[in-house]
Amino acid sequence: MPEADGTEGVLADMLAASHRLRPHGIPALVQEAGVRLGLASAEVWVVDLQQRHLVALPSSPPQQHGGGEEGGDAEQLPVDNSLAGHAYRTQTVRVAQPGDAGAQSTGWVPVVDGIGRLGVLRVRAPELDASLLERCRALADLVAMVLTTKQLYSDDLAQTMRSRPMSLQAELLWAFLPPRTIGTDAVTSSAVLEPAYEAGGDAYDHSLTGTTLHLTLLDAMGHDLASGGCSAVALAACRSTRRAGGGLDDIAREIDSTLERWIPDRLLTCVIANLDTVTGRLQWVNCGHPPPLLIRDRHIVTGALDGVPHLPLGLTGWEVSPPPVQTVDLEPGDRVLLITDGVTEARSASGELFGEERLADIVVRSMVDGFAAPEALRRLIEEIVVHQDQRLHDDATIVLVEWHPRH
Repeated sequence: MPEADGTEGVLADMLAASHRLRPHGIPALVQEAGVRLGLASAEVWVVDLQQRHLVALPSSPPQQHGGGEEGGDAEQLPVDNSLAGHAYRTQTVRVAQPGDAGAQSTGWVPVVDGIGRLGVLRVRAPELDASLLERCRALADLVAMVLTTKQLYSDDLAQTMRSRPMSLQAELLWAFLPPRTIGTDAVTSSAVLEPAYEAGGDAYDHSLTGTTLHLTLLDAMGHDLASGGCSAVALAACRSTRRAGGGLDDIAREIDSTLERWIPDRLLTCVIANLDTVTGRLQWVNCGHPPPLLIRDRHIVTGALDGVPHLPLGLTGWEVSPPPVQTVDLEPGDRVLLITDGVTEARSASGELFGEERLADIVVRSMVDGFAAPEALRRLIEEIVVHQDQRLHDDATIVLVEWHPRH
């Protein structure tokens, strides 16, 4: 095993080299840093768009997708049935000891940006002791930073994380969506959107400003490019208004007036909310949307967040009355589910609805198993897809918020 250089110096050199690095140069950069830290090899694996596979990051640009063909031949491992997937799902380091004398030990180290899971780092060495694994964690943290900065403008990374071409309206929506998972030591917000490659009118937003977590879940009428445009315009109106200091009712008004002016005859339902991450006070407006669900002590609190729904946005004359702002105080450990109707109304081949009870049961079982919000949500969306035999007839979008103040 090569003698390890000082960890701080290795990571500083890697960071300096990353600024002008082309995305397909990341594997070589990580390998070089890994060897200097005492590893035989270090490889980056990123999770695909639907969080079903971990894909080895190629050292050359991926082949262009064309003519509806599937993705390239990059090495893949399943998230659900592999040691690499276990490291990703649980965000813990996993090590496989060699079966033969003289063989290398293999470790899988989570690559996490804040609390958003990006993939794993595969590391190999004759012996992965505690000291070396600690250096691997530091390397994985820096890899996460490099991936996050390069993702913003790299088609190479986008293609690696996609298994097939994306529809025009889905491409439009994904360009507007924030990261799947954000959070602090007090709150976690995680979101999923299916069908990922053919999404139509659903969209979500979450952001942190001071001690406030802002949430938006939208469902535009239809499933075409105009629907995607409707949701994209609504997200822009939402962000513009809240960044100018507007409240929840101001955001709803701005979305409504913007749709009426620029995209007439298009309706949109939504839930727009703010959570005070210090006090747990949740405020929201509901414009024609399925009400949020409150999960407390491992069961749904029936009707806790039903409130008074308002008319959908985009209706002429909507401005007659403002949407009512509703309030509830959460308790530590509470989880709030924001869903579109494509979730509970998902039908199996026999016509059976997925339903609210099944929805809550999956989330509760994930809580009992100790999974954090991002993994609970990944499991939930997979159950919905399986329920419909892999063929979704409507967008299914979920935002799962967990309030976990340190005190």
